[in-house]
Amino acid sequence: MITINSFLHREELNDIILRWMYDQARPSDAELIARLVHFNRVYVSRYLEKFAGLVFRELHPGELLSRPVKLKGELKDVIVEQALSHSARSEELVRNYRQNPGRYYRETPFHGTLYFRRRNGLLEYVGSSRIKRVRRLAEKTARRIIDRIFASIKMHADTLAYERARRLNIPLEQLFTTPEDMTEEFLRAENRLLNDLRERRFIAGAQEGPAINDVAGVKVILEEAEQRKLKELFERLPNCEVLEEERHIGRYNAVNLLVRFRPPREEILARPLGRKILEVMQARGVAPEDAERSFAEFVRSGEEDVLLEIILSTYQEMLESEIGCCIHEDRIIEQRLFQQYRGPLARNIQYLLEYLFIFPASGRKEFGELPIKLWNRYLPDYFDEILKNLFGIPPDNFLD
Repeated sequence: MITINSFLHREELNDIILRWMYDQARPSDAELIARLVHFNRVYVSRYLEKFAGLVFRELHPGELLSRPVKLKGELKDVIVEQALSHSARSEELVRNYRQNPGRYYRETPFHGTLYFRRRNGLLEYVGSSRIKRVRRLAEKTARRIIDRIFASIKMHADTLAYERARRLNIPLEQLFTTPEDMTEEFLRAENRLLNDLRERRFIAGAQEGPAINDVAGVKVILEEAEQRKLKELFERLPNCEVLEEERHIGRYNAVNLLVRFRPPREEILARPLGRKILEVMQARGVAPEDAERSFAEFVRSGEEDVLLEIILSTYQEMLESEIGCCIHEDRIIEQRLFQQYRGPLARNIQYLLEYLFIFPASGRKEFGELPIKLWNRYLPDYFDEILKNLFGIPPDNFLD
């Protein structure tokens, strides 16, 4: 159904997602999901630190410093303070930001690390790394699945139109379809898919789904004359390979690289698990020594390679993407507003995926029946109550 290529044990996660869509959860899923989500977060964090450190040290020999950040405002403040470009446009953007910083999504959660080099006695921002947040990962995973399902529904609706043309004994291109007929054919196709899910019938294409390659990402800031250095670096690194290159031209200009990376497993495992993950696992009944052993087994039995997204940008274009004409958070909102298919099934898939990725954070060791079935219809209020119940938050009527 979906492959998250920055994670380990992708097929196991893929299998859970597919089964849950058919309402076929197993009691063992509670522990399996916790292991897949928590251990993958630790592994991604560690290999991303290795990868980003390697890239920035190679590009900027000398002292390299890093700083973890939790909010987008911390990143935006840094790039404004740096002011590496003194063009009229840059000065306008910086001035606007300083006059009204609250308009720039400063409180957006950001699981990232900023990197600096020391130049002429000052720290200069050279890029960042980030791990996609659970909410964004669930949202993107759901959107990819929804796009695939929408294509399946539309294909079946087209088949219904073809059958109608055949009954009328006319070519399909001569078939006049009113908006009402189009809506009816689409709803019939949608209902057929919902029935297939409810009856647990095979859905063509469900096993083969799209991939998500950007759970782990690095943004590299280089001016155009120096950008070749990054590609030359990947050509000589033995554990890295550029698989795809995509150049964005328009309001925002940058180069996206999809990179295959083979993390140094034993180096990663040489570092003991941190206090927080040990506490989380202990709350699930796993002793610290067992958690260490389980994590090592998880890493060694997983895939050797992972995929990362690298964004190569100039300072000016990076400024545009954070406080300019194409702010990243604005693009997220646009994606949500203009998603092609937004019916109840689309919302249910997103609810289900959010529940899957958030469940391990609740600390619960088991669950009974899945609270979301794709073929039912729910108001958003229902999902709010699901999350409250998951984390032990009293419902609105707790005083009644």
